[in-house]
Amino acid sequence: MIESCDMNRTDLIKKLLPGFLPLFVFIAADEIWGTRIGLLVALGFGVAELIYTWIRERRIDRFIIIDTALLMALGGVSLVLDNDIFFKLKPAIIEGILCAVLAVSAFSQKNIMMLMGQRYMKGISFNEEQQKMMQKQIRNMFWIFSAHTLLVLYAAFYMSKEAWAFISGGLFYIMFLAYFGFEWLKMRRQKIAMGKEEWLPVVDEEGKVLGQAPRSKVHDGSHILHPVVHLHVLSSDRKKIFLQLRPETKKIQPGRWDTAVGGHVDAGENLETALRRETKEEIGIALANPQMLIRYKWKSEVETELVFSFYILKDDLEIIPNEEIADGRYFDTDEIDANLKTGLFTPNFELEFEMMKRSGIFNNNDDEVNSHSNI
Repeated sequence: MIESCDMNRTDLIKKLLPGFLPLFVFIAADEIWGTRIGLLVALGFGVAELIYTWIRERRIDRFIIIDTALLMALGGVSLVLDNDIFFKLKPAIIEGILCAVLAVSAFSQKNIMMLMGQRYMKGISFNEEQQKMMQKQIRNMFWIFSAHTLLVLYAAFYMSKEAWAFISGGLFYIMFLAYFGFEWLKMRRQKIAMGKEEWLPVVDEEGKVLGQAPRSKVHDGSHILHPVVHLHVLSSDRKKIFLQLRPETKKIQPGRWDTAVGGHVDAGENLETALRRETKEEIGIALANPQMLIRYKWKSEVETELVFSFYILKDDLEIIPNEEIADGRYFDTDEIDANLKTGLFTPNFELEFEMMKRSGIFNNNDDEVNSHSNI
């Protein structure tokens, strides 16, 4: 569950629903004043919508034009032929077209609805997890629209005009309110259940925050990209690195030597705050002047992280073993080289160690080390 995805879906629905309003206005006006007056009222309402959209957003909503034009065309045929069956079929035709669009979006690789959403909502993008959630919602909407379309067709041929008017208009709202009410209640229950759970920011590959998700969600194999911070503690001569031993009770990489400090960025935290908090919690020191080292994406079986790695120079670091760290000591870089790919270190640390060697950090002099950017 990602909070920002619900916002995108709501905005998309808000953009698409205005095109249906002329139909619902006609249904109400037709019930009160008859077909001719109802058509005029619906036409006037459609024109007013177009003017309002232009004044507010400086764009012509083609969806409103198409809906209003089809409404007038089918309504005109009904008047000329003195047979309202053509007009009664209009909602089913409109919904049939929409069902086709929804079907392509829900059951194929070409998500037309998502493309429409990105077109109408400039600057909004959908990550992989959001796309999956959006496609699930579109699939549900397809079944709702299909069921309503069949009901409209049945009512047009076999039920009274009053029953058709209710099914075409009122029932449509009732079905959607029931569906979104159910979705809201489900999300509400999930949030209550996760109320005490840690929430983490969801980011893009540049580190821009897109939303947030519970810790259990980002670790369930969904590979929602979230930020973490690492800190390497190097000896002042840059020939040794302090590593921590992960306890055997850890679910991920138990019993292996790992980066001195590593942890998630909490929702609402910046990198500096997260790095200082994790450093104090794991190795018990107040962080001063950390230097930015590398940023990269790390993917394991259960998660995908955007790693922000930093380093400091510090000698004689000692820690007291606890639930989070079983032990800690300095490793000579030659010792690390000799034991790579043996299972002694975590794969994540081995990757960063190779990156550090390529960066030349073990060969820099003091002035060059201090020239790295601060956090």
